[in-house]
Amino acid sequence: MTADRRIEAITERIRERSLPTREAYLARIAEKQAKGPKRSRLSCGNLAHGFAACGPDEKARLVGDQVPNLGIVSAFNDMLSAHQPYETYPAIIRDVARELGATAQVAGCVPAMCDGVTQGQTGMEMSLFSRDVIAMAAAVGLSHDMFDAAVYLGICDKIVPGLVIAALSFGHLPAIFVPAGPMTSGIPNDEKARVRQLYAEGKASRAMLLEAESKSYHGPGTCTFYGTANSNQMLMEIMGLHMPGASFVNPGTPLRDALTREAARRALAITALGNEYTPAGLVVDERAVVNGVVGLHATGGSTNHTMHLVAMAAAAGIRLTWQDISDLSEVTPLIARVYPNGLADVNHFHAAGGMGFLIRELLGHGLLHDDVRTTFGTGLSGYTVEARLGGDGSVERVPVPVESGDPKVLTTADKPFSANGGLRIMTGNLGEAVIKVSAVKPERRIVEAPAKVFHDQDEMKQAFDAGELTGDFVAVVRFQGPKSNGMPELHKLTPLLGVLQDRGQKVALVTDGRMSGASGKIPAAIHVTPEAKAGGAIGKIRDGDVIRVDGEAGLLEILVDEEDFARRPLAEADLSGNEFGLGRELFAPFRAMVGNASHGASVFTY
Repeated sequence: MTADRRIEAITERIRERSLPTREAYLARIAEKQAKGPKRSRLSCGNLAHGFAACGPDEKARLVGDQVPNLGIVSAFNDMLSAHQPYETYPAIIRDVARELGATAQVAGCVPAMCDGVTQGQTGMEMSLFSRDVIAMAAAVGLSHDMFDAAVYLGICDKIVPGLVIAALSFGHLPAIFVPAGPMTSGIPNDEKARVRQLYAEGKASRAMLLEAESKSYHGPGTCTFYGTANSNQMLMEIMGLHMPGASFVNPGTPLRDALTREAARRALAITALGNEYTPAGLVVDERAVVNGVVGLHATGGSTNHTMHLVAMAAAAGIRLTWQDISDLSEVTPLIARVYPNGLADVNHFHAAGGMGFLIRELLGHGLLHDDVRTTFGTGLSGYTVEARLGGDGSVERVPVPVESGDPKVLTTADKPFSANGGLRIMTGNLGEAVIKVSAVKPERRIVEAPAKVFHDQDEMKQAFDAGELTGDFVAVVRFQGPKSNGMPELHKLTPLLGVLQDRGQKVALVTDGRMSGASGKIPAAIHVTPEAKAGGAIGKIRDGDVIRVDGEAGLLEILVDEEDFARRPLAEADLSGNEFGLGRELFAPFRAMVGNASHGASVFTY
């Protein structure tokens, strides 16, 4: 139990709501564990295929079930800076397995796309759906049933949630997530944002913009701002699926490799063949999910996780709702400021005390469940440490310092930057939406103004370039939900709206699309549900309708006559241009099957 009764009450209501589906899930993984994986039960032909490429020693070990076989699921590709370091990880993991008399095989590889590359491009329309493709691809690799545990090599936006869904679908197997870490710091994030805004105004050249971007994104590792990728790493650690202190160690360092070796050793130690069996389906329970949500709020994490956490929890039979997420935000203090919620990057956060300091502060104030199972074998209090490189090259851990290394980046729970997490659910006659106000100044969180309606972000940019976006207004960008076009992120809008706000206009955004953790200083009601394509009220808004976006009270309303609004027909949009090109035709079944954003925007049913 937590010391905070409010968090305990939310956890208990999630547990009660989830009881039927959670019990069914636990029964399934118990049944699977009772049956195997048992390589000796495979036919000789099956087994011969499974270890044909192995050396003689590995073949001898794989014949029976006496030593564990570790499955590696990798999202390596060398176009993505965050995933390029994973190229060497399978060799490191195999070496550890050999040293311990065990085996390790790459079970499969999954796609990994970069939202940074596809931002504002056609490929972004496959981004959200790639999460569920990744889950299915990982399942294909693990379906050979040759493995006693799995390690997952993935770090970025949709990749970790997809891998978590897969790990929970194979919940009888222990699972450890192995990060690659953030790139070293480049130019300050506020400088990058300044150049982007100048470019949007026509005051900076493309060469100047490319130079700034290249100095920001300049080497191997994740981008250093606190978007979805780094929110993923925070989640994996606070949910007990990482080794303690592993999340934000830079690639290509001796400590990074030592943490990878340690993860491999631990994965082999927690299989059903030993005395510390720790299946993933028991690590991720209601308490771990709540810990993840609390961590998201305490750090001002990505709004994408209002969908991903719902989908991840569902894979374990847990029914998490947007209301749960919103209520947890109200009781969780914001104690980290990392761009776009501050000027620091994740390297500064790590140097200030990082995850160990964060977890210690939240545990100390009763805001997290300590009585959870973790892959490390301790409760969550075992994660209140800092990882260092020992003299023999192994990982050593020491308690995190009592004081923050930089109180402007990471503070204590009794002196928070904000009393709540700043992420809340909006409700009203336009449906449900998500808003992140932690980076929005209090005086800008409420906007009541006429609507300007657009059906894609390029249309709005054209209006901006033509000087048509004058006065106070609420930009309504619809037909951007998962059923319409895969729900791409709309980052082209951030600099435009930032320019207008800086000119003194009151502006806000209402969209059934996404903005991620980089929505920044503009009040943005995103993920509006139901979406326009599904008949949502956002599809009835007309130019000039007065819209109230109240980020303080969590209200999203259209201020028109109710009867007149009810009689209005839904707008129509020509979406044929979103159906073909760059593989979009292959995702037509996803667009047809996908559920609401509030239910995780998933194509899976449980």
